[in-house]
Amino acid sequence: MSRLQVVSGKGGTGKTTVAAALALALATEGKRTLLVEVEGRQGIAQLFETEALPYEERKIAVAPGGGEVYALAIDPERALLDYLQMFYKLGGAGRALKKLGAIDFATTIAPGLRDVLLTGKACEAVRRKDRSGTFTYDYVVMDAPPTGRVTRFLNVNDEVAGLAKIGPIHNQAQAVMRVLKSPETAVHLVTLLEEMPVQETADGIAELRAARLPVGRVIVNMVRPQALDATDLELVRTIERSSIARALSSAGLGGARRGGNAEKLVDPLLRQAAEYAERYALEREQRAALGELGLPLGELPQLTEGMDLAGLYELATELRKQGLS
Repeated sequence: MSRLQVVSGKGGTGKTTVAAALALALATEGKRTLLVEVEGRQGIAQLFETEALPYEERKIAVAPGGGEVYALAIDPERALLDYLQMFYKLGGAGRALKKLGAIDFATTIAPGLRDVLLTGKACEAVRRKDRSGTFTYDYVVMDAPPTGRVTRFLNVNDEVAGLAKIGPIHNQAQAVMRVLKSPETAVHLVTLLEEMPVQETADGIAELRAARLPVGRVIVNMVRPQALDATDLELVRTIERSSIARALSSAGLGGARRGGNAEKLVDPLLRQAAEYAERYALEREQRAALGELGLPLGELPQLTEGMDLAGLYELATELRKQGLS
């Protein structure tokens, strides 16, 4: 199991929720996981029903079996100040640069630098050890940018190639890439059984592979329960209206005469069945498309009660059942 688990996906697919559930699943049985947010949306804090995350590692949950989940919201400006202090010992001068707006200016004109700082912080947590030589965290889970930007975000070596060919920034990028392109890392993509998310997932996988970044799994999120299978749908398509009305009448839903209560229910039921059949066919088509990507597939159910902390633990259990921890 890779120690750095990166989670991406098209906007609206629930990638932050999956990243949070994965962190919980990996922390089960006494493990320690760090969940990293890099987009400044505070989505992790909302999921775990806690206050906004500061720029420091904070314990936010206890997993089954006594494991712990820590979380960190990485701020690019703070990360750059840490970087300047580490390599150049700027101290108060670094804080003065921040007040002058130089930090924001630097990360704006050189977005590759920003990505090096964000990914570098996560990779540092992956490599960090305590005094006994034990890794501080068993796993680090990164809630990464959406699929359309994730390859550029992770491929920091190319991003800073024109910015710095030697020196600390170049060396930092090289160190980050050694982690990101190693077996220590797996990039998972979250999708829905819909055409646009599936196509974006396929495109994202192609880009990651072209950049030689390690792709992990495709996780299909919010899978709706199957009410009818192909046999049931064929029966609905061929059954006579009068038979449906009689069945409804037998169930106590009104007489079978024309205009009766049972007769009035036939058309709405048939419309609902037709809508379900259309959705069933589209989802089956998208599943087939995902199967052609040559990657392991995981599935998470759509939670009927909505997403809350209990639901997050439920999804973590499902991920463990599917071997993602």
